[in-house]
Amino acid sequence: QVQLVESGGGLVQPVGSLRLSCAVSGFTFDDYAIAWFRQAFGNDRDGVTCISSRDSRSDVTTYYADSVKGRFTISRDNAKSTVYLQMNRLKPEDTAVYYCAADLVCTTVADDMDYWGKGTLVTVSS
Repeated sequence: QVQLVESGGGLVQPVGSLRLSCAVSGFTFDDYAIAWFRQAFGNDRDGVTCISSRDSRSDVTTYYADSVKGRFTISRDNAKSTVYLQMNRLKPEDTAVYYCAADLVCTTVADDMDYWGKGTLVTVSS
């Protein structure tokens, strides 16, 4: 059974930090790229970042939306089948439900994703 389970969300003050985790099971994690999306209340689900699978030299490719570039960092631990999203200098506009999703290529097009988690809520507020 395919599962992507997000964790690490919560309430944080502006300019604070959070680290989200996405634990994967049920498919070959090493073969898949993982992306993070977010959906604020009343808005569409937007792509935030993605990380490719490792190539033959164990390198990965990453992509970041302009709104998070320089503040968010995505990483993966293949031994733990987990992807992390380190979020620094958080802003109130980062408040959303954050979802991880899997596809064979690094993409932040929601319709392209093969598998989805159920999300974790991040609230940035003083």
